[in-house]
Amino acid sequence: MSKLVIGKLAFVTGAGSGIGREICRVLAREGAQVVATDRNIKTVEETVATLEGIEHVPLNVDVTDRKHVEIAFKHVVKQFLKPPSIIVNAAGITRDNFLMKLSDYDFDDVININLKGSFLVMQIAARTMIEANASKDSSIINVSSIVGKYGNIGQSNYSASKAGVIAMTKTASMELGQFGIRVNAILPGFIETSMTANVPDNVKKILIKKIQLQRIGKPQEVAEVVAFLASNRSSYVNGTAIEITGGMY
Repeated sequence: MSKLVIGKLAFVTGAGSGIGREICRVLAREGAQVVATDRNIKTVEETVATLEGIEHVPLNVDVTDRKHVEIAFKHVVKQFLKPPSIIVNAAGITRDNFLMKLSDYDFDDVININLKGSFLVMQIAARTMIEANASKDSSIINVSSIVGKYGNIGQSNYSASKAGVIAMTKTASMELGQFGIRVNAILPGFIETSMTANVPDNVKKILIKKIQLQRIGKPQEVAEVVAFLASNRSSYVNGTAIEITGGMY
């Protein structure tokens, strides 16, 4: 069976851990060259060390800083002589608290990384592709969350940021489709990551009861859907928000 994204160049944010790291692994396994980016260069170096294939690159990128993102894309084009044709916005943080107690700083921090960061990477990536006349058959995948659809106690900032990602994905798909760039979002549910590791066991049990498959998801199960959306096998999938929740209601 042929590899899904052979010969493609992928740019993945939030690649230092969790879902972002697993996305890098699956894309590399499926034949892509991967530029793994994160605010923490040490963790992306660790990610790259685990990848199959050759010439994967770790990059230190702060997605909230326009200049930082622009420099990163210039660096990638210079090194690979082409822009990435797969973009995955997986950079995300939580700063959980009840609405009544949430600070301005924790609200702004989550919006800046989860929503504005996705905007900056999308905008600069699309510009880079179009300027290089290399936008055809490109795919942008934004990692949202099921919380962006249903909300979650203690996560008004996070749910707002992830709902914004869904809405922005739909609009971007309308604007970028003419250039051959597809834009889709994924909505992971309760997935085993460092972000969910601190959830108390009694809360985990309550959550698992709401999941039809009766278990927590694995990062690889999210990454496999991303690989499909990055590939030409999803060539007519555009502007969608795919739930990866095990049937969570």
